[in-house]
Amino acid sequence: MSTVTVTTWSLEQTSPEDQRPAAAPGEDIRVVRAEVPSPEFSRFLYTAVGGDVRWTDRLGMTYAEWQKLLERPGVETWVAYEKGTPAGYVELEAQDDGVVEIVYFGLIPAFRGRRIGGHLLSAVVARAWDLAERWPGIAPTKRVWLHTCSLDGPHAMDNYLRRGFRVFDTKVTEEAEVSAPGPWPGAAV
Repeated sequence: MSTVTVTTWSLEQTSPEDQRPAAAPGEDIRVVRAEVPSPEFSRFLYTAVGGDVRWTDRLGMTYAEWQKLLERPGVETWVAYEKGTPAGYVELEAQDDGVVEIVYFGLIPAFRGRRIGGHLLSAVVARAWDLAERWPGIAPTKRVWLHTCSLDGPHAMDNYLRRGFRVFDTKVTEEAEVSAPGPWPGAAV
């Protein structure tokens, strides 16, 4: 089995003042929270966004496992829509001591390169900072963090840095090379 060298960067914001919002790409883009946990919808978003960048860790999860994950207090799915069509999403997860992780973030390939990603990230980072207001019993947010890697989209890191995230850790590993599970042949990339 062949391997690939993967660099993983962990980034954070430690104050709401760290945010540097992107300009909205136009009035046809809306960012909406998916308030009803839906394994079908979340799996669709996961595969549509991550299929060409080798997101595979959740592909083997059962329906019940997806449901359990999505129903946990402090887990939120935010979706960017262009003219009613899903363009991308962000999954937030409240962790201990006021920490919120951006677990997944990305755009469906056909929507990349159109300034939607910066707008989506800006909108949802603001929601990460006020997550405790929507979830009684969750500690107020003190830190928002995420990780990205050299296998992610070519503009991911730049977008995070422009939105005010700072790198706090870098790791280089050798990982088994996994073929991308999608998108299907002929899809826009």
